[in-house]
This record gives sequence, C-alpha cells and structure tokens, in this order.
Amino acid sequence: MQRKLTFSWLAAMLFTAPTFAADAVQPFNGKDLSGWEMKEPKDRSHWKVGLAAVNSQKTNEIVLADKPEGEPGHLVNVQGGGVDIYTKDHWGDATIEVEVLIPRGSNSGIYVMGEYEVQVFDSFGKEKLSQSDIGALYSAAAPKVNAIKKPGEWNQFVIEFQAPRFDDQGKKTSNAKFIKVVLNGQTLHENVEMKGPTPTGVSGKEAPTGPLMFQGDHGPVAYRNLRITPK
Repeated sequence: MQRKLTFSWLAAMLFTAPTFAADAVQPFNGKDLSGWEMKEPKDRSHWKVGLAAVNSQKTNEIVLADKPEGEPGHLVNVQGGGVDIYTKDHWGDATIEVEVLIPRGSNSGIYVMGEYEVQVFDSFGKEKLSQSDIGALYSAAAPKVNAIKKPGEWNQFVIEFQAPRFDDQGKKTSNAKFIKVVLNGQTLHENVEMKGPTPTGVSGKEAPTGPLMFQGDHGPVAYRNLRITPK
C-alpha cells in the first residue's frame, strides 16, 4: 500500500549512503526490479520499490512512502505469502553488505549464492537464540549474540563468504563457508562450514557461483544499501 508520511517521519528515513569498496557491485539500482528474477508463480509477487517504513500504529506492517525525486528506493516485500526474489548475476567468494528492515514478528532470509541462508527474523528481546533467529545459519549454527535492533529500525549485515570448491569432474572438494557474519557491528559467526544447501533455495544444488536471493514467501521485509564485493 502507498501512504504519505509526515515530513519528520520521512526525514528520519533519509540517510548518508555509506562508503563501499571500489570494486563493489550494486545488484539493486534503487529504481526498479531489473536485474532480478522471481520464483514461480511470479504473479504472486509482492516485491515493490519505494521508501519503506514500519507503520507506527501497527508495527507488523510495512508502508511505502512517496519517494522524493532522485532518492533511491528500497527493495520491499510489502506483505507475506509472496515469492522469493534473486539476482540474475552470480558470484562465488564475496563480501555482502546489506541493510534490512524487519517488522514485528516478520521472517525473511538472505540466501548467499541462492542456497545458504542467513536468517532474517524479528528476534528483538530474545535471550536464548536458536537456528531460527536473526543471523542464524539455518540448519547449521545459532548466532552467538542477539544484535538486532527493535522493529522499525534498519539493521546492517556484513557477510564474508567462501564458495564451495569443485574439481575438474565437478566433484565437491570443500564445503561452502561463512568466514564471518556481522550484524550491527557484532560478530555472530566465524568460519562456519555449510555441509549442504539450505532447503528452499533457488535450485537446491551447490555450484561454484550462484545468485543472491531474498526470501519473500514468509513476511514483509525491506532491503537497502546492497553491495557485493567479489573476492
């Protein structure tokens, strides 16, 4: 849904873009969904481009503001029950930087190479964390700390990833590895191997390179400031 925001609410959302490595690529152009694919059925997609905020009256809902001319938009899944979205381009070893806005109770996921999930979940206030909580490596490791901000605030992930290795015959010789996962400046994981892909990825198969996927079939979520630096 589209809603006009007050000046103070909109001003709070505007920000100075961070500085990224010179060789970083930007898969999301802030204008439209070119460069991205969706899982089927595509007509069930709820992905939009706009300025996202959590509704101050209903914090499990994302609203879209009118975007000022020239202001880059956010990649927004405006409601749950949609489809996953992934890049047309593929990468192997890379550092991924992205900010995510998570409404109260919502659930998404960052699938590195389209197959290895870093969990996106509203775990605000939780003390005992599981493999389903924010920053978990789904089916592999729970986060060491709970670094999430309260619903309605942006969270920054920095993910250093090493792709699986294969020999000339296509046989895997070493597992994919999360070298480091950092959320809001706090380290959640270091040197965690992934023995196989997370269920419900793009293909369910491991390969030397793959896309970046954001989960859209669970709850509303928004992403911005996405940068991928190949290694």
